[in-house]
Amino acid sequence: MACAQDNPGRSLLPVPVEARPLHESDVDPDPFVQFSRWYDDAVEHDQLQPDAMIVATSTPDGHPSVRLVLLRGVDERGFCFFTNFESRKGRELDANPQAAIAFHWPEVLRQVRATGGVERVSDAEADAYWYSRPRPSRVSAWASAQSDVAVSREALEAAVADVEARFGDDDVPRPANWGGYRLVPAEIEFWQHRDDRLHDRLRYTRMPGNRWRIDRLQP
Repeated sequence: MACAQDNPGRSLLPVPVEARPLHESDVDPDPFVQFSRWYDDAVEHDQLQPDAMIVATSTPDGHPSVRLVLLRGVDERGFCFFTNFESRKGRELDANPQAAIAFHWPEVLRQVRATGGVERVSDAEADAYWYSRPRPSRVSAWASAQSDVAVSREALEAAVADVEARFGDDDVPRPANWGGYRLVPAEIEFWQHRDDRLHDRLRYTRMPGNRWRIDRLQP
């Protein structure tokens, strides 16, 4: 299949809302406040899974991998998600605690991406999220050796049945190899689609004293 080429007669993006300009004077000096504004806007425009977040990791020698996870918390410290520490992303983050994330919200013609260091969230934060999950999801987390080769679907379902039998009517506790990571961004970029490929790109860069510098990037 040939790669798609630019075609002035065909839009490559859905346009459910008109492209909105992004000016430096419009954005909050705090990128996390700005992210919350854009996230809420995506929700209001019925973006499908606005919390879907691309996470890219790498081995120490530079072999990358990427996947979609769900954003499960954001504040002035960074962006959080949860996983099995022994999964591929967990192993890579423990060996090389740097990552990149991205959000794509086509219904509002916007993207957000960030890069920075990664740290584990506290046990209290991991417990709070773990016990908010439905019981079947907690059982599956126990049963799955995430990212390992599966013998078969039947073997996986048998492992789930074993976990259910093990805990019976008791609560399902958080396993020691399951928890959360927080990306602590050094840079956050806000991308707004504009016509004729003259997109608006504003990048926040963390400065000493936890201040942020805002630069406009070429589209």
